[in-house]
Amino acid sequence: MDAAPARPRAARVAGAIARSPITVWVAFIAVHLWLGLVNLYAASGPLGDVTSVYRFWTDQALVAHFRVGIDSVWVYPIVALLPMLASMLFGAAQYGSTWLTMILLLNAVAFGFITGWGRSRERLSTAWWWVAFLLLLGPIALGRIDSVTVPLALVGVILIATRPRAAAIVITIAMWIKVWPAALVGAALISLRDRWRILGVVLVVSVVIIVVALALGSGANVLSFITQQTGRGLQVEAPVTTFWLWQALAGVPQTFVYWDGQILTYQVQGDGVEIASALMTPLLVVVLLVVAGLGIRASRAGASAGDLFPALSLAFVAALIAVNKVGSPQFIGWLAVPVVLGLATSAAGHGRSFRFPAIVALVTAALTQAVYPYLYDDLLGLNPLLLSVLTVRNILEFVLLGWAVLAVVRSPGQPGSDDDPDEQWLPSAWPFAGRSDESGRS
Repeated sequence: MDAAPARPRAARVAGAIARSPITVWVAFIAVHLWLGLVNLYAASGPLGDVTSVYRFWTDQALVAHFRVGIDSVWVYPIVALLPMLASMLFGAAQYGSTWLTMILLLNAVAFGFITGWGRSRERLSTAWWWVAFLLLLGPIALGRIDSVTVPLALVGVILIATRPRAAAIVITIAMWIKVWPAALVGAALISLRDRWRILGVVLVVSVVIIVVALALGSGANVLSFITQQTGRGLQVEAPVTTFWLWQALAGVPQTFVYWDGQILTYQVQGDGVEIASALMTPLLVVVLLVVAGLGIRASRAGASAGDLFPALSLAFVAALIAVNKVGSPQFIGWLAVPVVLGLATSAAGHGRSFRFPAIVALVTAALTQAVYPYLYDDLLGLNPLLLSVLTVRNILEFVLLGWAVLAVVRSPGQPGSDDDPDEQWLPSAWPFAGRSDESGRS
């Protein structure tokens, strides 16, 4: 007799718990503790790049006084060395734990901005989405240099509507740790009225970083990250590589997976691989230019910032992932930034719904964890099931790209495109109350 009323009551209680800022913070911390334990103790060694490669570069700098990016060429921008050095704060034995603690703190700051420091109830669903995304993506979400750039980029895009200068500083620092946040800068320059202010800050911060590196003796090495990736082959997980993986499974002669000791990754060999590898970078540039052209066209047609900026950010980021000869699993973590931006903007009543890309990104993250790190050896062994999982994951990257491009094209016709351009399309998440924002809005 009481079962029927009990269900709605239980649903109301569950809903109230889910809407509590305390609950989402507890879930956030619990997910990080779980991912931290997996990184530290899983037999697959998902934190290997941090505890081996990053610590090796750190030891070189502190012990041998040989600094990558300064005394030699390097695959990363120069600022990437700072979080690696910071992880040595409590000694080499605690390097991995210190790294994970640093990422937890950075993510906590980003989480605070997402939730408006407890003042933005409408963003709780966005916060829950990021918690789910981290859990589904797995240990790789915390265990690479990209894990430093994602929270910085999240802070930047949440701030950019009301504090463009502060946002530009944060995003530029992230860009000098790993290049991909440049996609967010490009989207902002096309979509936002504060483009010149943002561009000025990006240039000033970049010049300061370059000047400091030159003063430390870097010479041309400070820009070596631009060319270090161009000569590599097709990485196993990259979408373009899928064709050759299935050929290798089918037993096509001279088609196989191999370890590249110089790049420190698994790549594929086969007929046509060299041509495809040479064409991928120019193709990526062309795709990015096409996306930029569509964004400029939409902006000139009157697309609102709240509709164009999230969609264009996703289009740029998805292109960097899908049209790339490198397909490292941590790249999927980049998707969190434009999706969180889109969900937050939509929750504020501006822009289009981001529900579809949010769901696709969650599935993409889950499929990525299904491949890496637990069953990665099976993928390298060309297990048909793992190849199928990877193939679906790679197709979903193009689904996200296609949705984002279509959203950019349609953005001028969306409700709100003719709104007052000074309208605050994303409420301020600045933690210090009582200060007016940089754009003149209160």
